[in-house]
Amino acid sequence: MKKTNKTIIAVKTPKTALQFHILTIFPDIFDSYLKESFIKKAQEKGLISVKIHNLRDFSGDKGNRVDDRPFGGGLGMVLRIEPIFRAVQFLKLKSKNEKLKTTNAKTKIVLFTPRGKQFDQKTAYQFSKLKRIVLICGRYEGVDERVAKNIADTELSIGPFDLMGGELPAMTVIESITRLIPGAIGKPTLLKERITKEKGFMEYPQYTRPEEFSPGKKKKSWKVPKVLLSGDHKEIEAWRKKYGRAIE
Repeated sequence: MKKTNKTIIAVKTPKTALQFHILTIFPDIFDSYLKESFIKKAQEKGLISVKIHNLRDFSGDKGNRVDDRPFGGGLGMVLRIEPIFRAVQFLKLKSKNEKLKTTNAKTKIVLFTPRGKQFDQKTAYQFSKLKRIVLICGRYEGVDERVAKNIADTELSIGPFDLMGGELPAMTVIESITRLIPGAIGKPTLLKERITKEKGFMEYPQYTRPEEFSPGKKKKSWKVPKVLLSGDHKEIEAWRKKYGRAIE
């Protein structure tokens, strides 16, 4: 059976580039997102590569069916294990038989599920050091549990809420990881000053011109804090630490 995959930006990828492989039944969802902003530039620079694999190509039947009714009854459909297993096996062959499990310390297979560990800044930092990340996007009522137990290295969620699928979480993870790769968002110092000792991220209030804004007649104007206009870098740093929040 012929297998196909979709590459968003066709570039010659250096060996050091981080590879993202997305397994989904809706490959077109990613088109506009991955063709814009710094994600596009990171691909053009060869810092990352993003390949989207349609799970229907690995269904194994004429109807390209990837789901079925859940055992035990219930509403909705569940993604079958076979297409996901075949897709991962295909990626192993394409990567010269390198294992895609945790035995390869530079690779992670991620399954998105509301029951997964919440994705955070520390995880993004850890993943930015990898060579290959496989993102399995669930749909419908979920994914056959044998995928979580036998194929995925980790289960992740992007928050304590439910979504229709793993495509949005996949985009979130790709963006948060890519921005940590040197050269992806400009000067390294811009990113370095925001990273905490615990490898989290420091977020603080930001202001720009005008220094004073009037929302209307007889209303008090909104001013930029004086310390940010002082030019005193030590005072500014202290202000940012006071009003900032570490996102770990």
